[in-house]
Amino acid sequence: MTRELVDLVDLDHGDPRWALALPVLQELRPHLTEALLETVMREGGPQGLRFLAAFDGETCLGVAGWRFMATTSVIRKLYVDDLVTARERRSAGVGAVLLHELEHRARAAGCSALELDSGVQRHGAHRFYLRERMRISSHHFAKEL
Repeated sequence: MTRELVDLVDLDHGDPRWALALPVLQELRPHLTEALLETVMREGGPQGLRFLAAFDGETCLGVAGWRFMATTSVIRKLYVDDLVTARERRSAGVGAVLLHELEHRARAAGCSALELDSGVQRHGAHRFYLRERMRISSHHFAKEL
């Protein structure tokens, strides 16, 4: 799939297309209700959280949540919070289109890196990221509170 075959849309807070995009995002984040998404967008917006979605007409094919970040490790990066393709559209190039668009935005903004975390159980996603020339650069540690 190429960029020309999908419409890439920046989904802002209150965009009616969230009704089509939220179920796709919930495939990755099943706990995410409409109310929780509202909370995340209200708090995350000032932190730079943005969402990009791929559409084919009225069908949402994939969603990416992302933000620019300043860090001591790479100075400026684009961090991908979420990257998900609709289950029935996986392996059709939608994820690559979203990732390539984010890479383009990162380069245009002067970022030195594009980074994301991926759950250790997501083997298919890991194959995709490696195929997209990403590398496993660190371990991510977490503690539930």
